[in-house]
Amino acid sequence: MKRSAVVLWVLVFSINASSLKAQFYYYNDRYYDSPLAFEIGGSAGLMNSLTDLGGKKGIGKSFIKDLNWKNAKPSFSVYALAMYKYAVGIRLEGTFGSVQAADSSLRSVATSTFGRYERNLSFKSKITDVQLALEIHPLFFREYDEDEAPYFSPYLVAGVGYFSFDPQAEINGQVYSLQPLRTEGQGFAEYRDRTPYKLSQVNFPVGIGIRYEVNSFLNARVEVVHRILQTDYLDDVSKDYVDPALFNNYLPANQAAIAQQLFDRQGELNGSHTTQVGSQRGNPKNNDAYFTVQVKLGITLGRLRR
Repeated sequence: MKRSAVVLWVLVFSINASSLKAQFYYYNDRYYDSPLAFEIGGSAGLMNSLTDLGGKKGIGKSFIKDLNWKNAKPSFSVYALAMYKYAVGIRLEGTFGSVQAADSSLRSVATSTFGRYERNLSFKSKITDVQLALEIHPLFFREYDEDEAPYFSPYLVAGVGYFSFDPQAEINGQVYSLQPLRTEGQGFAEYRDRTPYKLSQVNFPVGIGIRYEVNSFLNARVEVVHRILQTDYLDDVSKDYVDPALFNNYLPANQAAIAQQLFDRQGELNGSHTTQVGSQRGNPKNNDAYFTVQVKLGITLGRLRR
């Protein structure tokens, strides 16, 4: 009976030992590694936006053709990553920053901007962004022998996110949130196709990066991630000018007075200017977007010493 018990314990220990070896493999001559690695880290860099406001000379252009790098602001993030065999990972990340743009930046090229400089609008907004994304490393879709894996790994990022924003503008030294002012008649009976936009929405991050393995526990990345938005109101500008008298019908008197000043600021540059109701204010054909360019540092967890 005792001999049977000893044999049973030997079998159990052998099975457990085999299982342990199956779960870990040699990372190098000093550490074991697991097929599923975990990483935590942070990022720092720049955030910028692509909206109706500001831009470059000429008529407003799509995507990066109208990008003004002077509007870039600092951003940072924290993340947690689960990576399978260094090839495919799931990343949860929170990013914090701000975006801004102003038509006044076009002053030096005003004669070429087809009225964009004279529009004289501006905005700024803080951004809080949470995303769940896949990180895909094509070079690691094949197996490598010990110490043969590349230190540099280009990768793709794609996923879904949720972000908050609050476009604001300043007048007479006071900053006002623009969404409650309904500057384009959102929610007015006269503009039934315009509903108030939400300040928290879904986005779709897509990007590219390159990872460098600094040492056994530290990874560095350089990454560009573009956020595809479902709104054209990141800057509170999208369609055409509304009748300013309508603000008095839908807003409290103090808000109506501010809205009438901020929805159309062309008179600040030309006191004799008269804006026609229905004339172009923005371009609703292209949604707004924002992106980050960041350097990331991450620490690998769970690696075991041999």
